[in-house]
Amino acid sequence: MNENRSLWSLHGLTGYFIAVALLLSILAFLVTAAIKTQQATAHQSYEIKNPQAIKMFGPDLENEKNVVVHGSPVGGDKMHKYQFVEK
Repeated sequence: MNENRSLWSLHGLTGYFIAVALLLSILAFLVTAAIKTQQATAHQSYEIKNPQAIKMFGPDLENEKNVVVHGSPVGGDKMHKYQFVEK
């Protein structure tokens, strides 16, 4: 009697090669996304508007109102309150 009842089972070298190809494709996607983000961020410069208004202790993200970023936002971050100014 045949005990192998799984319809989607892949055994041996076939399953191994499919798993390795899937992991390598995920790795390639993440590496290219990281390189694109690094290159976009490298072209940004920062300026502090009012250094006297920066507090050591206070609510999170409060000091970000005093920072001006010259460049465009990278990665679609909506949580931070930086002011973006095109160069």
